[in-house]
Amino acid sequence: MTEPLDALTDALLSRARKAGADHADAVAMRGTSLSIDVRNGVLEHAERAEGVDIGLRVLIGRRQAIVSASDVSERTMDDMAERAVAMAREAPEDPHAGLADPDQLARDISAAALELADPSDEPAPEALLADAAAAEAAALAVQGVTQVQGADAGYGRHGVYIAGTNGFSGGYERTSRSLSCVAIAGTGTGMERDHDGDWRVFQSDLRAADEIGQQAGARAVERLNARKPATGRYPVLFDERIASSLIGHLLGAANGASVARGSSWLTGKIGAQVLPKGLSLIEDPHRPRSSGSRPFDGEGLATHRRAIVDDGVLTGWTLDLSSARKLGMAPTGNAARGTSSLPSPVNWNIELTQGTASRADLLRDMGTGLLVTSLIGSTINPNTGDYSRGASGFWVENGEIAYPVNECTIAGNLNDMLAGFVPANDARAWLSRVVPSLLVEGMTLAGQ
Repeated sequence: MTEPLDALTDALLSRARKAGADHADAVAMRGTSLSIDVRNGVLEHAERAEGVDIGLRVLIGRRQAIVSASDVSERTMDDMAERAVAMAREAPEDPHAGLADPDQLARDISAAALELADPSDEPAPEALLADAAAAEAAALAVQGVTQVQGADAGYGRHGVYIAGTNGFSGGYERTSRSLSCVAIAGTGTGMERDHDGDWRVFQSDLRAADEIGQQAGARAVERLNARKPATGRYPVLFDERIASSLIGHLLGAANGASVARGSSWLTGKIGAQVLPKGLSLIEDPHRPRSSGSRPFDGEGLATHRRAIVDDGVLTGWTLDLSSARKLGMAPTGNAARGTSSLPSPVNWNIELTQGTASRADLLRDMGTGLLVTSLIGSTINPNTGDYSRGASGFWVENGEIAYPVNECTIAGNLNDMLAGFVPANDARAWLSRVVPSLLVEGMTLAGQ
């Protein structure tokens, strides 16, 4: 008989107390995943995985230790508790370690309104195989596509339960359904590759397989005969597919762990203008059918909607309990953790205010410059915000795409890039990071 997740966390906490822990929290996760890979119209790889993982954190005073296992036998849980307590007694003191106070804990822990789990049955392997094969066939049907590197379909159902000696106890399930395709166009040294895919909580929301395959193929063909752009200073339009990476750098700098370490280019900028006036960056962990939604965080605190940036002004940091204590601030309900890791601050669903112009409008307005559709490598100075990345995409002349480009580098400073960009209106609302295409004026391009 399969042990319920809440029974596993209760068993771990009971053993931790018996072993001598002052306080403890436990995490139990159960997951099922199925993936199908297709190549040349036939099944290339199929994998199904099922398992349970458990983790236990114990505290003795301000000393803490964490242990984990994928075996839920009585003996294993006994050993985990004894080992964790022994490790904690030898660990250095951390003045910021500790569970949440009871009055900090989430009261409403129901996940029903968030629609995190598709109630429909797990798809049959044959259905996943059919989707992957259809995506591959659609890509191969695009003129100029010479091969498909792979087409993959997947499904997952995972449950998590968290409990602590501070009185918190809660859990939820989530599902995922994915489909992707990677197409190759051209031959020899002139080959180009691109992809498309979709990831949803509900099967019924997934885009059609032939649409995904066709888009992957079309993107690969568009990249043929690429060349290096001119070196100089030009406007750069970050395509919606990769524009969220810019906002990701801001989120990383506003992460409480980075700020507490003294490695953030946003240090000292709470209350300062960091985005153009009129734009806000909203975190909403309660958006239905989204991978970034949850009713409570990894420490049992309530999650809530908040403006990280309001009308262009930075309002605060993203904090778990430890980083909040280090900075003398209140936690924001953003702790995430696994069975073998301590809590750390992360962001949930993010949405940037969209503009009124389309991507085509921004291309027209930029005149001559670079449309970036792919980024590779990264050199970001966490203290200064200096930015340099390899890029590929399309050269724009007179407001229209002229030819594909690759093997170039774009550089600037994130303070300047984020303070003056112009957003389009093309963000996909179902993503966990809803960010439109972003036009940044005056970046340095290193090409030919």
